[in-house]
Amino acid sequence: MKSIKTFVAIAALSMMSFGTFAQTVSATASTLDGAEAQIAAQAKQAGASYNITEAHVGNQVHMTADLSK
Repeated sequence: MKSIKTFVAIAALSMMSFGTFAQTVSATASTLDGAEAQIAAQAKQAGASYNITEAHVGNQVHMTADLSK
């Protein structure tokens, strides 16, 4: 019984630590390079890497990225 409680506690703690840094950021600029530079700066400030998930080009560029450690 004690091992089951330990396993449940470890599983709960591991899910909490995984979910604590899921973050999405976005940027708007006049060029793709400008928007990506803003995303990179946000990732650097957070001490994370980034993965661009969306970019829309119209009158301006809107870019969204997921940050992960």
